[in-house]
Amino acid sequence: MRHAQLVLASLLSVGWGWCGLLPAKEFTFYVSPSGKDVWSGRLSRPTSSGQDGPFASVSAAIEAARAAHRSAGADTEVKILLRGGTYELAAPLVLTPEDSGLTLAAYRREKPLLSGGRQITGWRPVTGKTGWWQAEVPAVRQGQWYFRSLFVNGRRAQRARTPNAGFFRIQGASPQGHPAQFHFQPGDLKKAWAAAGDVEVIALLAWADFRLFLRDVDEAHHVATLSADARPSNRESDARYFIENTPDALDAPGEWYLDRQSGVVTYIARPEEDLAKAEVIAPRLEDLLEFRGDFAGKKPVQHVVLRGLAFSYTDWTMPADGYADTQAAVAIRGDVRGEGATDCAIEGCTFTKLAGYAVELGRGCQRDKIVGCQMSDLGAGGVRIGEPGQRADPFEQNHSHAVTDNHIHHVGVVYPPAVGVFILQSGTNVVAHNEIDHLFYTAVSVGWNWGYQETPCRENVIEFNHLHDIGQGMLSDMGAVYSLGIQKGTVIRNNLIHDVESFTYGGWGLYTDEGSSDIVLENNVVYRCKSAGFHQHYGRENVVRNNIFAFNREHQLMRTRDEEHLSFFFTNNIVYFNSGDLLGSSWKNDRYVIDNNVYWDARPGFRPEDLRFSGATLAQWRLRGHDLHALIADPLFVAPEKFDFRLKRGSPAPKLGFQPIDLQTVGVRKPR
Repeated sequence: MRHAQLVLASLLSVGWGWCGLLPAKEFTFYVSPSGKDVWSGRLSRPTSSGQDGPFASVSAAIEAARAAHRSAGADTEVKILLRGGTYELAAPLVLTPEDSGLTLAAYRREKPLLSGGRQITGWRPVTGKTGWWQAEVPAVRQGQWYFRSLFVNGRRAQRARTPNAGFFRIQGASPQGHPAQFHFQPGDLKKAWAAAGDVEVIALLAWADFRLFLRDVDEAHHVATLSADARPSNRESDARYFIENTPDALDAPGEWYLDRQSGVVTYIARPEEDLAKAEVIAPRLEDLLEFRGDFAGKKPVQHVVLRGLAFSYTDWTMPADGYADTQAAVAIRGDVRGEGATDCAIEGCTFTKLAGYAVELGRGCQRDKIVGCQMSDLGAGGVRIGEPGQRADPFEQNHSHAVTDNHIHHVGVVYPPAVGVFILQSGTNVVAHNEIDHLFYTAVSVGWNWGYQETPCRENVIEFNHLHDIGQGMLSDMGAVYSLGIQKGTVIRNNLIHDVESFTYGGWGLYTDEGSSDIVLENNVVYRCKSAGFHQHYGRENVVRNNIFAFNREHQLMRTRDEEHLSFFFTNNIVYFNSGDLLGSSWKNDRYVIDNNVYWDARPGFRPEDLRFSGATLAQWRLRGHDLHALIADPLFVAPEKFDFRLKRGSPAPKLGFQPIDLQTVGVRKPR
């Protein structure tokens, strides 16, 4: 109420109110680290008298903005501009339908940071241990706070881990008991770790992971018992794992450990770090901002703009029995999250040092935009759109978002299976001109249905993205662009994809997985993928045309399941390679259309008559009805060794209908 009164007084002071004039329809409020919440917030800096100036907290400004809306009308344009500096949030900001039309933005070119963290101070050296430092956190000792992340001078520190580099290996089959158990190599695990109660086992299994507590260690029989079941799909022989959060694993610079009982946090400094002078931040919040629509009243949050803001320092939690992923870190939410948000925009913002997905557009979100943002050092992925389940009520459905010109990189640091841009049950979205790189699973994942059921995931456009350094040898069974289920009208085009590396099988560029159907994949350039440039597990009548697949290591193209319907149309593509074979997995039943392609094996001494199509010569392949007009010929790229796949004059590819692919506008476009 106090803020509302101040706002009304401020409005009156500028001539609005009882004088009979038309009301002003635009108001701007300011927030500054040097401000005070008892001030009006109508000034960008304090007055010389110190009697008025900007607000100190964003929450006070939001309250004032609501008062302005109530007083001047819902169509009033209200802006909140944040001066540069750090704003430590006591709780996540919540925007409701009452805040529709609000712009929350940086003041001019200043850099405001919305932080969910708190500084840890009072560091002192540990006697007799060079580089060791400790600080007491009373709130932890009192049971009011426990954190799993720590940042020293802006760098994420490693929670005490063993081994420090690499992994232990489960001996034999992956754990599938109730609860999960596995055999370990003698000496890897200690019985005392189970007695501690909060020591964690983090395992990587095919395309997913689990993080479970160690409950028992049978040192005689080398069997470890965990706190819960693994997922049925968490299967991989001799899988890798490591241990986190045991004090005797604290043994390397950059590692830390928090004692829950004493509240003492211990950190081993890197050579260049002095904890007496360092900025050390631990997160207190799990999310930072929520758009919260009114589902009972069917009122969305509309036309809200976030611009030029930075969001940092959130933490992750664990269920009482631990966590096991099914795929894509699907259980992990966004730290900036929308539900019932329509026609909103997030522009030019920075998301870093977060625990979950950076941004989530969930239930009831429609026609929102995420444009020109930087996303890095994230526990999970960049952008999450839609929900795993379908919604019948049109108000609750998710669709029609634009994710454009963002750089998403170095993510999945807590949840490796997380995705750069993750689209679940949502259609008519555009993912364009993004650069997505250095993550451990898929760059863009579209669809959340295994099989041939109809879903709302359709007419999505994935185009002009630069996707590279995907997988990095951490997980398996993934691709740069991954799809699931029937997706009528979905188009994947003009993307530059390279350097996709899986741990074992399944490092693919374009991956149409279970039930992927009715998708057009065209004008993509895909090179240096571990398993193949294109792989279809199973699906129906996809169109793969006018792409370049080059230098993929094990195979160039793969098809796994033989089905009675047509798998795909593969036409007017160029396939160029110097390792592995042309066709991998199963090409038995001929239920595909493949023609007008150019193939070339660039290994020295190659002869066209030596090329094999899943064991068949070209003549035998043609007798089966395939590649009747194909050529085995050098496509004459400008400089394939430099990955310049433009065509020289005289290339045979255009004669078969291949159209040159222009990559000049791929990736993030420069702001105008």
